[in-house]
Amino acid sequence: MTLLVSSPVAGTVVEVGEVPDPVFSAGMVGPGTAVEPAGSQVLAPVDGRVVKLHPHAFVVQPPSGPAVLVHLGIDTVQLGGAGFTVHVAEGDAVVTGQLMVEWDPAEVRDGGRSAVCPVVLLEASPEQVELRAAPGAAVEPRDPLLAVP
Repeated sequence: MTLLVSSPVAGTVVEVGEVPDPVFSAGMVGPGTAVEPAGSQVLAPVDGRVVKLHPHAFVVQPPSGPAVLVHLGIDTVQLGGAGFTVHVAEGDAVVTGQLMVEWDPAEVRDGGRSAVCPVVLLEASPEQVELRAAPGAAVEPRDPLLAVP
């Protein structure tokens, strides 16, 4: 069964190698892509359970396949949760498209940080992952972003 990972945010797809953080750009946490966000709502990219939750990042574990990490901006952990409204709790079951977090990417940018949102498959190899949206493509939440056949 194919795991389809949808875009958690509206925006423009960015090559993960262009993310201004070596942990993501070098694929240290896993393969994936990123989206330069255009809106404030962040939705669940897959059906599953929220296994890790911070205001600036979360991990959803689907019933089968690798867990999906969504990170909202770069160095946003330094904000200590300010500017993020979390709508779920760790341990919650979520469905694709469910509201997870609200934030203001423009405020993050105004503070001198990148608002780019890496979407990464944990404990997956790059060969397992198919990109479903090319860098430069405009995406809406729920649009296909990645797949693991």
